[in-house]
Amino acid sequence: MPFPSLPAVFEAALTAQGYGEPTPVQAAVLAEERADADLLVSAQTGSGKTVAFGLSIGPTLLAGEDRLGRGGAPLALVIAPTRELAQQVARELEWLYAKAGAQVVCCVGGMDARQEARKLQAGCHIIVGTPGRLRDHMERGRADFSALRAVVLDEADEMLDLGFKDDLEAILDGTPEDKRTLLFSATLAKDIVTLAKHYQRNAIRIDTTTRDVPHGDIEYRAIRVAPNELELAVVNVLRFYGTGGALVFCATRESVRHLFGSLRERGFSAVALSGELSQKERTDALQALRDGHARVCVATDVAARGLDLPDLNLVIHAELPQNKAALLHRSGRTGRAGRKGTSVVLVPTTRRKKAEQLLHSAGVSAIWSGPPSAESIRAADRDRLMNDPMLKEPATEEDVGLATALLEAAGPEQVATALIRLYRSRLPEPEDLFEPVAEPRGQRPERSERPARMRDRPDTDRPGRDPRDFGGQEGSGAPWFRLSVGRNSNADPKWLIPLICRLGHVTKNDIGNIRIFDRDTVFEIDPRVADRFMQAVYNHPDDAMRIEPANDPGSAKGAPRRGDQKKGGNKGKPNAPVAPGERGPRGIVGPPRGKGGPPPFGKKSFKKKVRMD
Repeated sequence: MPFPSLPAVFEAALTAQGYGEPTPVQAAVLAEERADADLLVSAQTGSGKTVAFGLSIGPTLLAGEDRLGRGGAPLALVIAPTRELAQQVARELEWLYAKAGAQVVCCVGGMDARQEARKLQAGCHIIVGTPGRLRDHMERGRADFSALRAVVLDEADEMLDLGFKDDLEAILDGTPEDKRTLLFSATLAKDIVTLAKHYQRNAIRIDTTTRDVPHGDIEYRAIRVAPNELELAVVNVLRFYGTGGALVFCATRESVRHLFGSLRERGFSAVALSGELSQKERTDALQALRDGHARVCVATDVAARGLDLPDLNLVIHAELPQNKAALLHRSGRTGRAGRKGTSVVLVPTTRRKKAEQLLHSAGVSAIWSGPPSAESIRAADRDRLMNDPMLKEPATEEDVGLATALLEAAGPEQVATALIRLYRSRLPEPEDLFEPVAEPRGQRPERSERPARMRDRPDTDRPGRDPRDFGGQEGSGAPWFRLSVGRNSNADPKWLIPLICRLGHVTKNDIGNIRIFDRDTVFEIDPRVADRFMQAVYNHPDDAMRIEPANDPGSAKGAPRRGDQKKGGNKGKPNAPVAPGERGPRGIVGPPRGKGGPPPFGKKSFKKKVRMD
């Protein structure tokens, strides 16, 4: 479906940008019966809203003329919630109105207000800005809104959520009553409708969103990751989807700093976006992405609001979103304006249930898998090399001459090898990742076969009790392992269990009985995961916490060492298996002093080692 009849200046601009047909929101807004009306529009992010309202207000601003005259008091005002979105809207309107001779001024916080004031004083046709800066210019007499013919509120719901209601009302109260008002919002909540009723006249309501349905152009993938390999998983996902731009979301500024530094160290062309950066730093980062000098952007949720980055085909949730709205908002940065995109959710094995609930609440059907392996990444590299457009471009006469000289000097095989090496030298090396074993959904073992929780486990120290049987066969037993921390280091299941899970890439249900001695601790591991548990420990050794195979402590070979015996104590016998906080032979198992007691390798190191991801 082609665009409706538009002024010639806009048709030329759309053709130059490669626009063939309108998106649903553009077609709805440009319908003939809505040409001069106030509009209340609900549309998804990435649906082409900027072009939609830019074209809609175009005839209102031109008023039958072919071009706009000399700039004076502005004719249109566009208000956006964030600096980045305002600057993005201004750039879109600049190319859309270029042939109409429009002058667009962007006014946002963090930029030079005096320079903005000089531009306003020189005259313009369209002002784009954030509520706070626009109100400041208005109250200081720098911005004259008396000649406005149209006002657009972009992402109005976000502006109200950020607390700009007073600023919006102050600005709108200072505009002419006979102007057109277009209000765009992702949702039409009660406060949005109230604002519309107060400042719009007989507004036509347009809803182009599909409720509770994820974006159809986005493919969702959920990748199981060991908790201590999230950073490595980001590397492999970026390498696997090796083309186009990528946006990586973190939960905190500190996480952004750390992951950004790690990616840059590995050779990725990356930039960071967070609230602590200055406006210049944020502008430079976004410009690097648009110019193609950077491919990866690591950002927090707040910093990435409203971003529309070119050629962005991948979103990675390095840390799980807080809720379904955050998941859909993050993912909506890709798959925009009809383009396809991929949203990858990294799911630590310890948070599988949380991720499933999040995806289900958002109505997302994700493809579950392990992280991309180094072999699969190298295979993808081979395919990308074989299909590189440079190999199919027509050669110039100069290129042919140089190629002939190279082939004569080195031979075709040597030249091809050099090309492969050059291609690989620009790519960061993939990481060797541990792939967690997925438990088939709907095929969980019966309760009697499941690993019991600590308080339900039998006490193998007591006569007549058999060792815990993970495999479901009587008398089979389970392998034991030794951890180099004991009672002397205030060993406590409260932090031992998470530590074992993190070091060995297992869950708490894979851990059986735990015996705490004076200088070390022994514990059982489910035989079904024992091999990969030992492999994970070997692949990622920890100098402060050594784990090694051990014999059954109930056997003669597994008896406690002499150094574990204390006078007046339990003669070297281990504590009975206990759950965190339960009472054992020596009372509550845990540190005898303070709130946690320092282990032998220092308090600072202790906090780092037992922190849950």
